[in-house]
Amino acid sequence: MTENLLFGAIGDDLTGAMDLASLMVASGIKVDVRVGVPDGAPDPDAPVAVVALKSRVAPPEEATAQMLETTRWLAQRSPRQFFFKYCGTFDSTPAGNIGCCTDVLSDFTGADHVFFIPANPARHRSVYNGHLFFEGQLLSESPRRFDPLTPMTESDLVKVLTPQTGVRVGLLPRHVVAEGKDAMRAHLQEMLRAGKRYIIADAICEEDMASLADLTVDDRVMTGNNTIAGYYPALWRERGLISGDLSPAPLPPVAGPGAILAGSCSPQTLRQLEVFRDGGGEVLFLDLLGPECASQIAEQSLAWAEGRIGSRPLAIAMSASPDQVSKVQARFGRMESAAIVENVLGTVAVGLTQRGVSRLVVAGGETSGAVIGALGIRKLQAGAQINGNIPLAIGDIGKPIGLCLKSGKLGGVDVFNERLAAMEAGTF
Repeated sequence: MTENLLFGAIGDDLTGAMDLASLMVASGIKVDVRVGVPDGAPDPDAPVAVVALKSRVAPPEEATAQMLETTRWLAQRSPRQFFFKYCGTFDSTPAGNIGCCTDVLSDFTGADHVFFIPANPARHRSVYNGHLFFEGQLLSESPRRFDPLTPMTESDLVKVLTPQTGVRVGLLPRHVVAEGKDAMRAHLQEMLRAGKRYIIADAICEEDMASLADLTVDDRVMTGNNTIAGYYPALWRERGLISGDLSPAPLPPVAGPGAILAGSCSPQTLRQLEVFRDGGGEVLFLDLLGPECASQIAEQSLAWAEGRIGSRPLAIAMSASPDQVSKVQARFGRMESAAIVENVLGTVAVGLTQRGVSRLVVAGGETSGAVIGALGIRKLQAGAQINGNIPLAIGDIGKPIGLCLKSGKLGGVDVFNERLAAMEAGTF
């Protein structure tokens, strides 16, 4: 290895990890992007490494095992800072896995404190008095309470995190954040004296985020949404830790047929599918409540797509309303339903690429992980996140494949057609 790693990040799902990688790429930084627990050696020339796990809804013992293996892999290059990336809405199950995965990093590094900063004011996710607000609503009153896998029914993040860890949890309130770094450091020492080593930080505006980034940029372990990490490259440059060209290069264009795969059940994904269909795209909605088994559903989907590939945009979706999701989960179980959806769309993704599709937009974090896993992709070239766009990527399946891996709740209503066109043109 030529030098130590500046920033070693671990994401609990693929779309979030790709968002984080794309923010770093946008700052002119080379990023080593891996999918799943990595093997082999890290890229010695990349100052940043981002590993995308599929651990958000895994059993805690499985999630922590993945976290430890990945931490050891990153430790080969002695990262200046470890970063655990989770969703801006703190998505987790009652059993975890934000707390237990942070425990792995804290124990491995011996960090005496860890901040938790999920806020993203630009996308209307804010934390005040420890309570997370989603688009102006308390998290527990927002559409996130209907999430099929991680229904968020508690807004107080101290209460969410506490059962997930044996470490006491404290709060850095907004009035202290507003007073500046000295006040925040003094408050941290008070928390540590009280035995509270994990600290939820309030943030309601970009000024708060900038102050918190300056406070935490040198911490051994940090956790949060990718937004807080997006402030770090400028601080690294101020410290002389990175230098060189700030201009990111676009990914090379990828020609050939494109398709949409949607597993997310968020209202935004459903709206995006509606707009895609109204704009001339064809959409096949799959129904788990029919008589067909999962393998038959996948086969029928590919038969439907075969004569359409290349002639017009097409989408295959297992997205559904909360009522439909409840019926499916009542029949199969919550986690079992998710596994069926992921298996079907993973199988469909492989079949589409075998039939010539070379550009894919995938909606849903868990779905994206399933699709990339089914395609056997372990390393990605990330594009830049510019002006809030949904970033692109390129994978290798024996040929280049253009990818847009997006969280279900993100993107404008015309994101599907717009991102397919961006891949073909080689633009951001």
